[in-house]
Amino acid sequence: MSITTITVVAQKKERKGEFYFSWGYNKAYYTNSNVSIHQPSLGNNFTFKNVDLIDNPGWDDALFTLALSIPQYNYRIGYFIDKEKDLAFEINFDHTKALFKNGQTVNMVGTFNGRPVDSSFVFSKTGTGTSKNYYYLNNGANFLLFNIVKRKRFKNLSTQSIDFDGLAKVGIGPLIPHVENSLFGQKNDQKFQFGGWNTGVEYALRSTFKKHLYLEFAGKLDYAYYYGLDVYQGKAKQGFGTLEFILNLGYTLQMGPKK
Repeated sequence: MSITTITVVAQKKERKGEFYFSWGYNKAYYTNSNVSIHQPSLGNNFTFKNVDLIDNPGWDDALFTLALSIPQYNYRIGYFIDKEKDLAFEINFDHTKALFKNGQTVNMVGTFNGRPVDSSFVFSKTGTGTSKNYYYLNNGANFLLFNIVKRKRFKNLSTQSIDFDGLAKVGIGPLIPHVENSLFGQKNDQKFQFGGWNTGVEYALRSTFKKHLYLEFAGKLDYAYYYGLDVYQGKAKQGFGTLEFILNLGYTLQMGPKK
């Protein structure tokens, strides 16, 4: 009589979903921008042409002496709905700052005080009276995107301790800027506001340690179009492109029912 031994190898079940969250900081570079100002009660309808914009990272001179939310920060919150296809949905927020470069000569074209204007002058916050002119998205140009994410696992580079992945992202979403300006000595009423739409693409390289903690470096291209922005007795609109470099520290967690 023969005895047949049946060996059952139990495989550890894997959870279907994966949640992740990250926080980091960014450096941004902008295309030049035309900024149109409409102030009907003042007889103004003009455009600042080809303005040079700069960022204000904050972390480059005083990162550890400032609150975490003051420098140009960013966060990502995402969930891999289908881990086999490596597809995720992500909320993607960048607190970038876009400022008129101080001391630059700006060309102004249109109507000012009811009269045609085509002239140049120096934009400077250090001026006095009507010569004190500045225009900042300094509490944030604030890009919010809802992204679709596709992950590529670099299994040939990964080890038991470290996983290497690439993540391609594309999305669209609203802008939530905080506008701070003074035009010809007249300041706006500063506040956060809904101010237009943006769309962006991003590619990130992620190194995950022990399946949970990860470091991520990303490059991002974004186009933002702002409108209805607060200026004194009027509104402004503008559009510009952004190139960002982003460094994030994050945590990922397996979630959902086991498959």
